[in-house]
Amino acid sequence: MPTRDIIVIGASAGGVHALKELMQALPEDFNAAVFVVLHVAPHAPSHLPKILTSVGGMKAVHPRDGESFEAGRIYVAPPDHHLLLEEGRVLVKKGPKENRFRPSIDALLRSAAYNYGPRVIGVVLTGLLDDGTSGMWSVKRFDGLSVIQEPADALYPSMPTSVLEYVDVDYRLPLAELGPLLCRLVEETIPEQRPVPAEETQQLQTEVKIAAQKNGFDMGIHRMGENSPLTCPECHGALIQLKEGKLIRYRCHTGHAYTASSLLAEVTESVEALLWSVIRGLEETVMLLDQTAQTFTDAGLPDEAAPFLEKARETRERAQRLHEFTFRQEQFSGESE
Repeated sequence: MPTRDIIVIGASAGGVHALKELMQALPEDFNAAVFVVLHVAPHAPSHLPKILTSVGGMKAVHPRDGESFEAGRIYVAPPDHHLLLEEGRVLVKKGPKENRFRPSIDALLRSAAYNYGPRVIGVVLTGLLDDGTSGMWSVKRFDGLSVIQEPADALYPSMPTSVLEYVDVDYRLPLAELGPLLCRLVEETIPEQRPVPAEETQQLQTEVKIAAQKNGFDMGIHRMGENSPLTCPECHGALIQLKEGKLIRYRCHTGHAYTASSLLAEVTESVEALLWSVIRGLEETVMLLDQTAQTFTDAGLPDEAAPFLEKARETRERAQRLHEFTFRQEQFSGESE
């Protein structure tokens, strides 16, 4: 009988510590393959495979695109690449970002759910915002098991808390208890997978292919949800609205995907960047006006200098008011997160 032999794990802030402790609890002959996405900087080298290999019994690697996988190994997403599962192999692709990240936890969990159904155990650990919630919803929808780190036990509880809000979680435990739990779960035989409506299966398949660098527009992703008045902060394409239970997500026709929280974070960041750009323009205007006024003053033409000085004063006041507004806006954004 088949068992739950596919473990997919997502973590973000505080994730290195959490993953080290979890992998220490798994034996060398662990009867499952483990796949890990940790949010890391896109252009910095990742030493996570070396770190995880040094603390536990299993070897961890950054896999090659198309590489076969086996039980008793840990496969870690390389920086700036999605880690995805197909039948018997891993894909390492630079598909569109999801929730502002590549690699994406959601993308890994969705690909596992689509290809392995009830054989999957999804695990979400410490982290900010909500990457992993949509992917865990898919894991459950396709009869896999959902496991989260107890939010009160996490260094950053946002990710497991979000999963708990939108997904019927099977297990929520402190980090110290997750290793023994996984050792028990991988020995369980699995029931036959229940049928999933064809339209849900098609949407999941399409989203997995988008992460694997397929053309979402050609596959009709823009027809799989409700039209939204919002646009993608990344490419400014039209966003469609997708629903998974209580969860609302957005995806553009070029492929970028967001939950409502990650979309709000990205839009807020874009607005703040625009405000600072306007401030820069106003302050450069003040410098130019001051220089022009000084030129007339040095030439003994104070009457000609006066209008430029007055305009500089008015522009400086506008820049100061916008400065104060922008600081208040950033403070509000920080509190809301």
